[in-house]
Amino acid sequence: MDFKIRKRLGIITAECVLGMNIFRDIFAGVRDIVGGRSEATQKVLGDLRITVLNELRKEAYALDANVVVGVDLDYSEFSGGGKSMLFLVASGTAVIAEMQDTQ
Repeated sequence: MDFKIRKRLGIITAECVLGMNIFRDIFAGVRDIVGGRSEATQKVLGDLRITVLNELRKEAYALDANVVVGVDLDYSEFSGGGKSMLFLVASGTAVIAEMQDTQ
């Protein structure tokens, strides 16, 4: 399936911050020491990604775009004072595109 971009509407962004509760922080710390995957942290990252992509869709919809191209996800962590927050920014270009017949 090929698409042709008819109109570029502009760059859009969405941001989301989620806190990791103390229990997840403790278990993630244990994983740092003994090794292995932290399923709790992976779940938080997955939830964060889903949330921010949904927010990006809302931004595109508000501009009447039907596609977002060139999506970039930037993760960061803020920590201190015994607290840990995960921050994610999604950005992309909102466009109006249409499907092309490839035959």
